[in-house]
Amino acid sequence: MKIGIIGGTGGMGKGFALRWCKKHDILIGSRDAQRASDAAKEYSDVARQAFGNIGGAISGADNLSVAKQSDVLVLAIPYENIDSVCPELLANVRDSCIVISPIVPMVKTDTGFEFIPLKEGKQFAHQMVQKYMKNKQKLVSAFHVISEKKLVDPKFVLDYDIFVCGDEKESVDVVNSLILEIEGLRPIFLGPGALAYQAEIATPLLLNAMIKNKLKNPGIKIL
Repeated sequence: MKIGIIGGTGGMGKGFALRWCKKHDILIGSRDAQRASDAAKEYSDVARQAFGNIGGAISGADNLSVAKQSDVLVLAIPYENIDSVCPELLANVRDSCIVISPIVPMVKTDTGFEFIPLKEGKQFAHQMVQKYMKNKQKLVSAFHVISEKKLVDPKFVLDYDIFVCGDEKESVDVVNSLILEIEGLRPIFLGPGALAYQAEIATPLLLNAMIKNKLKNPGIKIL
């Protein structure tokens, strides 16, 4: 399977690439194709040092090229970039492409991390991305509450639950399988995309708990 990562040169992109390259071909996307290619080479070297031989390849290209080739496309982009990035890219994905949104609409204020849709009355991320989808059923929200610092360490065993929201069982099942491929993660289905705000709002909640209680890269686990 070809997994494309838009914003793949960031920490989350690196983490996903390292965790999934053992079984899948990873396409690192960036506005700058050379930067994407350089990042892909770096990730490949790190992956081989960590795992030896890997089953997939890691390559880099511009965002549009990545979107056109992907079977699964991860949008590792900021909330404020949705309207500038998604129209062109999502218009060019394959009809069968599953799109994963880990995007969180939050802002840091004097009070703490706040959820933008509540604070400013704006749409939550799943809603904003979905309006640009050719097949809206192919959008799945997941991976909002995960420590980037731990994700990028390929040897670190995670122990988190990942909230998942989506409208099509087939697409949700594919995302669940990708979650389970990362050792220590467990998918927790919350419901359709209309409930994705519940997964998104968990991130500012977790960050506020981390800062106020001096926790180190915490995650969420349902017991």
